[in-house]
Amino acid sequence: MKEVDFPVFKTKKDENEREFDLSDPKEREEYFHYKAGDEIEKIRKYLENNSFIVYLLGKKSAGKGTYSKMLADVIDKDKIDHFSIGDMVRALDGELKDERKREEFISFLHENYRGWTSVEELMDILEGRNTEKLLPTDFLLVLVKREIERRDKKTIFIDGFPRDMDQISYSLFFRDLIGYRDDDDFMVLIDVPEMVIDERVKWRRVCPVCNTSRNLKLFPTSKVVYEDDDFQLVCDNEECDGARMRRKEGDERGIEPIRKRLEMDETLIKQAFSLHGIPKVLLRNSVPVDGAEEYVSSYEITPEYVYKKEGEKVKIEEKPWIIKDDKGVDSYSLLAPPVVVSFIKQLADLLRA
Repeated sequence: MKEVDFPVFKTKKDENEREFDLSDPKEREEYFHYKAGDEIEKIRKYLENNSFIVYLLGKKSAGKGTYSKMLADVIDKDKIDHFSIGDMVRALDGELKDERKREEFISFLHENYRGWTSVEELMDILEGRNTEKLLPTDFLLVLVKREIERRDKKTIFIDGFPRDMDQISYSLFFRDLIGYRDDDDFMVLIDVPEMVIDERVKWRRVCPVCNTSRNLKLFPTSKVVYEDDDFQLVCDNEECDGARMRRKEGDERGIEPIRKRLEMDETLIKQAFSLHGIPKVLLRNSVPVDGAEEYVSSYEITPEYVYKKEGEKVKIEEKPWIIKDDKGVDSYSLLAPPVVVSFIKQLADLLRA
C-alpha cells in the first residue's frame, strides 16, 4: 500500500505581506480574499451552474467538519452542504422515536433498500435491540441517498464515508449507485499528526452548564483562574455564572482509547490515495519548523498558551506550538484558515471550469 506524501503548501505571499487576526471574522474574510481571491471567484462562478461531491477522509478529530464549514462560509454557504455519517445516524435515532416518522422511514426502506439484511433486522440494529451487528454498507448508502435528496441541487461534503475498507470501492461508483447527478467528485485526504489530536483531547475542557468545549493549552476563554492547585478556564457564557470548565472523564488518556480507530483511518487514507480515476486534494495541518518561514507567516501558526500565577492574578503568555509530526520531525501546527486556503486553491485547480 502506497505511503501518502502530503506536501507542505505555501500560503505566504511575500516577506512584507499584511498580517491578519484570524480569530476575527471580518479579518479572516479579508485574509481569504487576500490569499485566494481569484480561486474563490472561480469556484463561485462554477457553482452558478454546477455542483460537486467531496468525500472527506481524515483521522478522528482531524478537522474535517471545521475545514469544510469554513470553506463553505468563504465560498457560498447557501450552495454548499456538509453532513457526517455519524451525525446522520444519530439524527435518525431521534426520528425513530416519533411513530409517524418511524413508519415513513420503514416505508422508505422497503421502497429503496437493497441488501443482505432484512428491514426488520436493520430496525433492530438501529433501535439497539441487536448490538452484535454493525450497520451494513448497503444500508449506509441508502441513508446517504435519502440525505442528499433532502438537499436539492447543492455541492455536498460527506464526512465519514468511506469509513471501512469495503466502502472505498463503493465510493468509486457512488454517483451511479444512488442515481446522482453527473458531478465532479473528489477525495479530500487530511493529514494531522497524532500528537495534535492527542493534545486536543488531553487539554480539552468542557463547561458543566452549557457544555461548551475549549482547550486549556490551545483555545482558552477570556478569563483563567488558579484554584485547587490548577489553572482553570472560566466559561465565557454569562448565563453559566462563572462556571469552571472541567476535563471530561477519560480525556487524560488522550488518543489511547481511539488508537485502533486512528490506525484504521490511516489505512483508509493510504488505500484511498492508491485509487486511480478520482482526483484528490491533500491537506496538511503541519509544517516543519526548519524552513517554516518560507511557507507560512507567524500569525498562521497555532499558538500555545502558557500560564503563570502572579499573586492573585494569572498571566497568560503565547508562543508558537511546536509538536512532533508522525515522522518525529519538529513541526508547527497550523490554524484552520491556512489549511482552508490550500483546500480552496487545490479545488479551483481541479474543477472543470
